[in-house]
Amino acid sequence: MLILINIFGEDRPGLTSEMTVLLSEFDAAILDVGQAVIHNHLSLGLLVSLPVGLDSLKKAISNLGIVAKFTPIDSDSYENWVGMQGRNRQILTLLARRIDATHLAVVCKVIETHGLSIDNITRLSGRVPLSDDNGADNTTTKACIEFSLRGAVNKSFREALLKVCSNQDIDIAVQEDNVFRRHRRLIAFDMDSTLIKTEVIDQLAKLVGSASEVAAITEQAMHGRLDFRESLKRRVSLLAGLPEEKMRLIASRLPLTEGAKNLVSSVKKLGYKTAILSGGFMYFGKVLQNTLGIDYVFANELEIINGQLTGHVREPIVDSEKKAELLRMLAKKENISLQQVVAVGDGANDLEMLQAAGLGIAFHAKPFLRENAKQSISTLGLDSILYLMGIRDRDTLSP
Repeated sequence: MLILINIFGEDRPGLTSEMTVLLSEFDAAILDVGQAVIHNHLSLGLLVSLPVGLDSLKKAISNLGIVAKFTPIDSDSYENWVGMQGRNRQILTLLARRIDATHLAVVCKVIETHGLSIDNITRLSGRVPLSDDNGADNTTTKACIEFSLRGAVNKSFREALLKVCSNQDIDIAVQEDNVFRRHRRLIAFDMDSTLIKTEVIDQLAKLVGSASEVAAITEQAMHGRLDFRESLKRRVSLLAGLPEEKMRLIASRLPLTEGAKNLVSSVKKLGYKTAILSGGFMYFGKVLQNTLGIDYVFANELEIINGQLTGHVREPIVDSEKKAELLRMLAKKENISLQQVVAVGDGANDLEMLQAAGLGIAFHAKPFLRENAKQSISTLGLDSILYLMGIRDRDTLSP
């Protein structure tokens, strides 16, 4: 006979061992098993094939002081369950500063409405104290829950989730659950407004009194309303005459984005390669490379003669197309599939790079990129990307 045994109650050392030893004495075959412990309380499920002796097994389990529920499973139901192997599976990642019941309720309703089933729910973020300097009200608190879903996703499902994100101030990512998701090997970042919290060219423009002109051109380019190459040349021309020493001053004050250090140090410990692929400037990319330990940097070269900017940028220009080309080159150099690559950016000139990568993420992005990228993060820092890669907080904690 087929029996589903559900065990629940306060956890204690050796409980699962006692239970499985007992089942072995009844010659039970384990067909499925799942266990979770929340706040020292156990939930253990075992689907077993039992030759005989269900009443005796119930009594033996009761004698161990274990609370259990026994549900008979008919053979047709079991064969149907077996036949579902290989069906489409998705991973849905819910991100917020704090996750409450309303967030879970609206997400679960969307899942149900679109005909998907929840197989598993797991917390990836660390435990949060009720109240202290690092507690739930802190603006850098992170919360993440991962859903394992069974079923196919479509456009209407994604649109419904986007609406939820907008209404609830949360982020939701949906990825196919495949082998590549668990074996990413390279992360490529845009620099300005991604790894750092500023647009360097705007800071340089302030020093030469061209801030408003440069900012206006930058805004058009990042929203996809102006060709990037043309916009870059026009902006750099306004920097002519700026002393190199002023660039050094800006470089010494680059403000890192929340979570940048933690993300880069964490993936390096796990053996990932990292790269900056930027439409910004190599001068500042090199500074970040030294600060964070980035493996590769590709960006635009400003022409400097006699210690001053000439107002020209050297060819080749790193634009949207070039970023995607560099991404493919790095994947080939590292002997990995593009499906093993993560790309992160915020502007229109990052779209081709994000589309080429196995996991492309629009990070605190302009509307054009956010609407065209498969995944986006707008509520948390850069290190929340670790959750989209299935990496828990506890996986990155120092020993």
